[in-house]
Amino acid sequence: MAQYDVIVVGAGHNGLTCACYLAKAGYKVLVLERRHIVGGAVCTQDDLIPGYRLDVGSSAHIMIHLTPVLRDLELHRFGLEYLEMDPWAYHPILGTGTGISFYRDLDRTCESIAKISPKDAEAYRDFVRHWGELNEGIFETFLKPPTPGKIFGTIFKRNLLNWRSRKLWSSLDTTRQLMAPYGQVIDELFEHPAVKTALAWLSAQSGPAPGEMASGDMLGWNAMIHKSGAKRAKGGSGALTQAMAKCLQSHGGEIICNAEVTALVANNLSPRMKRKYGGWLLTYKSPIVAITSLEKPLEKPSEVGNTQCSVTADKVVGACHLHTLFKMIGPAPGSDMQAFASLQKRVARTRIGNGFGMIVRHAVEELPDYGDGPTGPRPGTKDYHTSLQLLCPSIGYLNSSHRDFSFGLPPQKPSVVAMSFSALDPTLAPEGKHTLFTWGQYHPYELSNGEKWDDIREREADKLYDLVCQYAPNMRGKMIDRYIQTPLDIERTLGLLRANVMHLEMSLDQMFMFRPLPELSTYKTPLPGLYLTGASTHPGGGVFAASGYNTARVILREKR
Repeated sequence: MAQYDVIVVGAGHNGLTCACYLAKAGYKVLVLERRHIVGGAVCTQDDLIPGYRLDVGSSAHIMIHLTPVLRDLELHRFGLEYLEMDPWAYHPILGTGTGISFYRDLDRTCESIAKISPKDAEAYRDFVRHWGELNEGIFETFLKPPTPGKIFGTIFKRNLLNWRSRKLWSSLDTTRQLMAPYGQVIDELFEHPAVKTALAWLSAQSGPAPGEMASGDMLGWNAMIHKSGAKRAKGGSGALTQAMAKCLQSHGGEIICNAEVTALVANNLSPRMKRKYGGWLLTYKSPIVAITSLEKPLEKPSEVGNTQCSVTADKVVGACHLHTLFKMIGPAPGSDMQAFASLQKRVARTRIGNGFGMIVRHAVEELPDYGDGPTGPRPGTKDYHTSLQLLCPSIGYLNSSHRDFSFGLPPQKPSVVAMSFSALDPTLAPEGKHTLFTWGQYHPYELSNGEKWDDIREREADKLYDLVCQYAPNMRGKMIDRYIQTPLDIERTLGLLRANVMHLEMSLDQMFMFRPLPELSTYKTPLPGLYLTGASTHPGGGVFAASGYNTARVILREKR
């Protein structure tokens, strides 16, 4: 029976981040991945539409560039190259041929806003300065376990050393805005409807609707993008996790794909035998195709039939969905069965919600034309083609999408983020063709009207493309093919339960030291040798890698 120091369950970007740090420190590490390819929700495939490379999860990478992960793991040595998205967001104003561009450079952004509303341009400059400083402090807390001591210690340190932080954190009005709905904060700070709509749709990307209490920093977090920038991995979002897989292998780590873990139990061995054979026994079904070659790309293995396999490890890191992990775990022999059953019930009650959105990946003949704009990075492109294109006519329109969602109905008027990354990266599509991704938010996983997602997938996908055509009429009739990911598809393919791409709701009662539960918030569980990482844990969803970084540091600190 194979024996390892650490086994990581799930090859998402957090699981791979944790595995890389541990392997680099000398641990014997194995990663088991349910799918045929590494990456989880940071994955790109070339077998969905012939000739096109399509992401199946995230696309833009933002906050990972504020962490030390890319530098520490030297991922550039393993083929990772990033392309700057500048502008990183663009809000076309329907029917006007103009819009608002959000550049990494604050001055350029304010110039773009000033064409619509000079007063809002100055208000936006003040907003970025105020909330940028505030969120620099918050971001520091993302790179450590979220204990009250560490959180308040970070705030105290910044207040002691930085008078601007001291002024911010001592402001009762700032506290009030943090506790307010972000839609209300937008109304307080800005005047022009287009500016408000752009910022509301940007802020909605973490999930909460504009009216949700204690969501003020969903708006404020956008100020940080002017520091980090938004970037696109060349070759697709999955280029990040492919580089991580190669990094792991270079340090002696192993990966097995098509390896679905079915059981996770503590070894019923004496302490001496546990030291020899490991404290945890994992059972998985797999065709046992290990990734061992750094020269060959990570490809879908041929089917050779499933086999039940067992491996042991001293430590296990659950990098899959929290609910999925706890359904695998059997109580440890001699453990307090009542306490374990109570913990499983508490985990099951953490809120996933009723879906989050759906996305359609299109192969298209040309790029959307929203009107005048500066020349883009390639011939025939405009600079807004590199950005997240915010297609939402008004805050009322956005609220109507959420209202339908709250009743368990597909939105009659879905708001859309369109992405045309082939304008920046020609490796994604055949020459002269392009990719167009459309993300529609507030699509319920569980429908209340008796409809089934498999029956309405084409109808709902049409709605997303129709909104693109309203903003860019040149796109009518320009679709070549498409790959649809309904909420049900997202769950089936990526293991994101109920299609929540953040794993658990990103509301205040499930953030920081409350994520996923107070007793699990420091990446450790009450079961010795079992750790957590991924979007189910602090700081939540998105391409951060902060959770994987933090979990690895917890394990390495215990070794020291």
